[in-house]
Amino acid sequence: MSSRVFFIPANRDEGDEAVAAKVEKVFFETGLLDKIEDKSFVAMKIHFGEQDNTGFIKPQWLVDIIRKIKEKTSRVFLTDSNTLYVGKRSNSVEHLHLAWGHGFTPENVGIPVIIADGLKGGEDEEVKVNLKRVKTAKIGSVFLNSDVLVCMSHFTGHGLSGFGAAIKNLGMGCASRAGKLDQHSEVHPWINPKHCTNCGVCFDYCPAEAIVQKDDKAFIIEDKCIGCGECLVVCSAGAVKFRWDSDVVRVQEKISEYAFSLWKSLKGNAGCINVLLNITKDCDCMSKDEPAIVEDIGILGSLDPVAVDQASVDMVIERSGKDILKVGYDVDWSVQLQHGVEIGLGSRDYELIQLGTPTQSGRGDSNP
Repeated sequence: MSSRVFFIPANRDEGDEAVAAKVEKVFFETGLLDKIEDKSFVAMKIHFGEQDNTGFIKPQWLVDIIRKIKEKTSRVFLTDSNTLYVGKRSNSVEHLHLAWGHGFTPENVGIPVIIADGLKGGEDEEVKVNLKRVKTAKIGSVFLNSDVLVCMSHFTGHGLSGFGAAIKNLGMGCASRAGKLDQHSEVHPWINPKHCTNCGVCFDYCPAEAIVQKDDKAFIIEDKCIGCGECLVVCSAGAVKFRWDSDVVRVQEKISEYAFSLWKSLKGNAGCINVLLNITKDCDCMSKDEPAIVEDIGILGSLDPVAVDQASVDMVIERSGKDILKVGYDVDWSVQLQHGVEIGLGSRDYELIQLGTPTQSGRGDSNP
């Protein structure tokens, strides 16, 4: 059975007010607003962007959707969980300061920011799912104690999953630090010494201090590696390698299963908004400004995370004229989508409803 995905074209040149109105329009059409009651706690999951990153969803684009939700309940807040890697988002104090620095202040958005897994990322609850890769998921407690979830995702490329959007924002983004480690625990990068230039950049970026110098080349100590993939992203020489046939499949399936654990717990009281503006090669965890790899497309929304991600991928590939996601990283990004179908997270078949235009039909025709 196909799922409905709502779409409205948008680009940054229209200005913040126009983009905000379109985000609110797509959200309203999903019907998620009808699930919010006057005393509902509504969690708006978002990525605040790492320090020096500029690609994240802008707070100005959220003002209309927040205003619409506040008409139903005053208990709405922005949230994210702490990161596995060491940085400005690895604890709640610095995470909050970073969010405020990027404009997510009560003065700008009219609602508070609450970090979902506590001061140091240890406040979680376990959800039993007994799936292929995950038996018990560790989710930030705030997400599980909320009544409604609005998953706001900036669509980007990604080194381990090919792309990051709703499924990854739910699965990896809503997990506690222990849950993130669980998803990364079996990912093992290695360094090809023939390609390593011994530039030392990966030493600085490795959060686990698992990279050392050996025979004038970088070397990863497997027992210390947490599998975060930072070294892959920062290595300009292409020396960092993954066992793509096993590691990438495994981590994508775990991400989908973590997303399912939260989706199941919320019992249908959740929806997804994907923002396809300033689409970059890497995710918003990167501490740098990156150019867009394809021109702005618009805003998509659905009550089905698989369908909205499939529709987003199809649009990105259609707009770029090639599988731009595989150009960035040679990753089979379809794993997270297909596994999502197999476990009951959603459908890859979708009905694309462009707001203000006749209905179209869609299916993941760009499956690699």
